[in-house]
Amino acid sequence: MTVAAHARNLEQTSMAPSIHYQVALPNPSSHLFEVTLELLNQTSAILDLKLPVWTPGSYLVREYSKQLQMFRAEEAQGQSLPWCKVSKNHWQIDSGEVTQFKVCYQVFAHELTVRTNHLDSTHGFFNPGAVLMYIPGFEEIETTLTVAPPDGWAVTTALPPVEGQSNTFRADTFDTLVDSPVEIGTHSLYDFDVLGKPHQWVIWGKGNFEIERIIADTQKIVEVEAKIFGGLPYEHYFFLLHLSAGGYGGLEHKFCTSLLFPRFNFRTTENYNKFMCLVAHEFFHLWNVKRIRPKALETFDYDQENYTDCLWFCEGVTSFYDLAIPMRAGIYDAKNYLKLISDSITRLQSIPGRRVQSLSESSFDTWIKLYRPDANSKNAQVSYYLKGELVALLLDLLIRRESGNMRSQDQVMQEMWQQFGKSETGYTHAQLKSVFESVAGVDLTDFWQNYIEGTVELPYDEFLNPFGFYLKVETTDEAPPFLGVELNPVTGAAIVKTVIVDSPAHHAGITPDDQILAIDGFRVRASQLNDRLLNYQPDEQIQVTVFHDEELRTYTVTLAKPVPTAYSVQPLDNPTPEQIQLGERWLGVNPKTLGL
Repeated sequence: MTVAAHARNLEQTSMAPSIHYQVALPNPSSHLFEVTLELLNQTSAILDLKLPVWTPGSYLVREYSKQLQMFRAEEAQGQSLPWCKVSKNHWQIDSGEVTQFKVCYQVFAHELTVRTNHLDSTHGFFNPGAVLMYIPGFEEIETTLTVAPPDGWAVTTALPPVEGQSNTFRADTFDTLVDSPVEIGTHSLYDFDVLGKPHQWVIWGKGNFEIERIIADTQKIVEVEAKIFGGLPYEHYFFLLHLSAGGYGGLEHKFCTSLLFPRFNFRTTENYNKFMCLVAHEFFHLWNVKRIRPKALETFDYDQENYTDCLWFCEGVTSFYDLAIPMRAGIYDAKNYLKLISDSITRLQSIPGRRVQSLSESSFDTWIKLYRPDANSKNAQVSYYLKGELVALLLDLLIRRESGNMRSQDQVMQEMWQQFGKSETGYTHAQLKSVFESVAGVDLTDFWQNYIEGTVELPYDEFLNPFGFYLKVETTDEAPPFLGVELNPVTGAAIVKTVIVDSPAHHAGITPDDQILAIDGFRVRASQLNDRLLNYQPDEQIQVTVFHDEELRTYTVTLAKPVPTAYSVQPLDNPTPEQIQLGERWLGVNPKTLGL
């Protein structure tokens, strides 16, 4: 807790009501959590209650109140109290002189993600911010939470238990409560220690995972990340894993993380490595974001968007580390690491929106863009995760180059931890830039203006060459001439999802939601489109017939040259001794030995 928060806590405690939450699940198959909020020593004639509209770590207004139903307020004797709804997430109770009463409501929970709630006959999971109301002005007071599970079900949460009370936990602030997801059921628990501190894997669902391997690799990841920051900022920690048919994601918390992963995706090396990158990513967040966070997120406003232009650092830098940490931990080697970087570059270079939206803009506009893609998203925006990861890579290489590999991004994180993380004091964009410059030892104004606040193309070779590498642009013989459409993969029909800006299709007039029927008078299905285009040459004209809003139309399209199919980081043919030395210090291996 920050000094300011502690001061607010003391002030609020002297006049605060006693707040106790209970979450029951008497009929899990109904998908309804039964929530009771009990208030004692409540002195307000009119009491305001609000349900958060978002959860920290997931930057979208998710309208949790849409799942709330059967709201009521009662005196201790059961007599109803009058109430009204003021806005979408705001309730007001006319309590008069009543000082002790309770509020009851239900929350429908049938969305299995790391940021929502899920309840069925096998388990219950909820994020407190998506279930529990707060009293504005009293977010800093201590509350208690009791979970009432069915017989035989256990409760796992990071909240400390209240001694002598079954399944009852204490939260010193509402922030802490929101930051402590709750798993209820017959989940499996696997204990292990790292650096003398207890850890747990908490797993719901069946899958083809090998827990011994996961634990061993998790220990390595924890050790490598702890070494960067000089220790672990907690006494205990757990990893909560939900296994499902196809879900994927993670959400960070101070003392745990929630993960969602496909249950049968652990067998192949590629998928297993992807899982360990997810683990590394969410664990790194316990420093970067949960404790080192932008000024705009120093104090959370649960009622609306919390805008910051620094999410590229929060998420992009964390994404940079989620690839590097498993390599450092020996889970995969430098060759695989460079392949993953190459994959990221390939994805970024295929997004026209990288020339339109800057990293700062992407960070600020996440509330209305990143999680709400549409037909034009690829043309107009870029992910601060993806581009942030690659900008972090360039910054890491820049620092290594300027310091002869004596410093790196690690020293940036260490300085951010010392200046801002330990005290949980929010940083500004200017302060972030200043820390980078102090570690790099150079003025980064041009870099910042070009690649973070601007949309200048990332100069990969400028930063890779000193380490003995270059970026190879690849185009296969199987690449057809460029048409410029992406099809909806769900429908099966050749329905246009996106038309790439300035592409042949764009200039011809083809639009999203058109259904491509034929090329030069011959029927074409979605699965056949690329093969059919291989029959033509760049600059050749074709007739594309579509249904446009049920109207049959034919467009004349002039095909363009094939676009690159991939980008790969490759070792230089004849690196200098200096390049070899820098490359070895960066990756731990001689660049010439990496036959990529």
